[in-house]
Amino acid sequence: MPKINFDILTLFPNYFETPLQTSLLGKAIEKKLIGVNLHDSRQFGLGKNKSVDDTPFGGGVGMIMRADVLGEATASILAKRSLKPTVILFDPTGAKLTQKMVKQFSKKKAFLLVCGRYEGIDQRYKDIFVDKEISIGDYIVSGGEVAALVFIEAVSRLVKGVLGEESSVETESFSPKGEGEKQLLLEYPQYTRPRIYRKKPVPDVLLSGDHEKIAEWREKQSLSRTKNLRPDLLKN
Repeated sequence: MPKINFDILTLFPNYFETPLQTSLLGKAIEKKLIGVNLHDSRQFGLGKNKSVDDTPFGGGVGMIMRADVLGEATASILAKRSLKPTVILFDPTGAKLTQKMVKQFSKKKAFLLVCGRYEGIDQRYKDIFVDKEISIGDYIVSGGEVAALVFIEAVSRLVKGVLGEESSVETESFSPKGEGEKQLLLEYPQYTRPRIYRKKPVPDVLLSGDHEKIAEWREKQSLSRTKNLRPDLLKN
């Protein structure tokens, strides 16, 4: 039994095939640490063309995904699950995904990830079925599939056994250092061999063997990097 199960409702199931067979996600699925099930929303489409969208009431450009089609698809998936999944819709109007949210989501056992397309989704579907709307950033992509992959990888990395080095999760950028901590810092610079590359040496402190000084250097570098690159993170 996977520790977390992801159902994905999408018009393009093939979009996920290679990413879900690759690297950490592929290994996590193979080890049954996570489960992923793909569902083609067009199977619930209407008419001989399996239509899933229609023109917007009130006029406007683009097409809107129908509430009845997505609703039937969603109800069909939910009926097959003994544990009710948290239904997440990826939408530009949703709450911006943060590492704090990811950590909270990693404690859940099941998700139904709904990938929108076209100009939007009928609001009635959102009102009836969706538990949380999520955006992965202040920009527009063509559909929710890329956001679903981001979500799955971000959450899966916090599942015990998915990463070889569990402690590395806590030192990465945007990772809270403890419960209630508001200030998130970008990760410090990292170095490896060779010790000198194109006349640029590795900082001496990293070669000193003094773990206390190394920790202090890394903390200062994280603060400096955050101040220069993401000062918005220091508002708290």
